[in-house]
This record gives sequence, C-alpha cells and structure tokens, in this order.
Amino acid sequence: MADTDNEYLENIDVLKIMDRIPHRYPFLLVDKIEEIVPFEYAIGVKGVTASEPHFQGHFPQKPIMPGVLIVESMAQTAGVMVVSSLGKEAEGKLVYFMSIEECKFRKPVVPGDLLKIHVSKKQQRGPVWKFTGEARVDGAVVAEATFAAMIRDA
Repeated sequence: MADTDNEYLENIDVLKIMDRIPHRYPFLLVDKIEEIVPFEYAIGVKGVTASEPHFQGHFPQKPIMPGVLIVESMAQTAGVMVVSSLGKEAEGKLVYFMSIEECKFRKPVVPGDLLKIHVSKKQQRGPVWKFTGEARVDGAVVAEATFAAMIRDA
C-alpha cells in the first residue's frame, strides 16, 4: 500500500495495482499507473491487444474495444487512486462503482492502441467519490465520462 506522505506517486506496476484492487485477468483493464497525486488525479495505461477475449465477438471482422470496458478502465484507475490516497485507511475495503453520467465515445479503440486513462477527483463526501475521466489514444480523446464510486468494507 502506498504511503500517503508522498505527495506524488508514479510507476505503479500491475503487481502493485493488483495489491490495491481485486480485478484479475481478463477483467483487469489497467496495466500500470504512470502518475498519482493523492486525492487529486491519476493517469493509468492500458495496452490494447488483439488477444483480449472480448475481441472474439466485438467484432470479429473489425475488432473494437467495447465502450463499457473503456469506462471500466477509468473506474479501475480511479479505484487505484482512491486506495493509494487513503493508504492504511483503505485496508479491507473495496471501491464500488455507483453511477456513470455524461459518457461519450469519440473514436473506436482497436488492438495496438495504447489507452491513456486520465481521472480526476471532482468531489468527495465521506465514502463517496465523484470523478471525471478521459481515455486518450495518441493524445486524442476517445471517451469521456463522469462517474461515482463508494469505498466500503469488502
């Protein structure tokens, strides 16, 4: 677990991500966290590969990453930020998705893309956190959403 005395955290690898959130392959949708400013924002990275199971059916002739999985990658990045920000206070807790608002998909995400996931805390009231998120490929926004999550006992 991260020490929240650090004002800036970077390069959290997939093993440290799995220490913070319960997701595992094939549903772990963030490969690393490039940067976190606790209680403010995080930038995650997801390498999109042709071997991912959803591409078998979405769509076989033109594989496109499902939009809900892009939003899930935002939520997982936010979950890592919450747990990293709270440090020991987050032990034995999970971050649960509560709502998605103002979601827009701008461009398809395909195998070979490197998805950069930018999430920022919009507000926090007790255990409820609200975020804005953007997913980008080559600097262009491919998806955006506002979403909320709650941290609760596992």
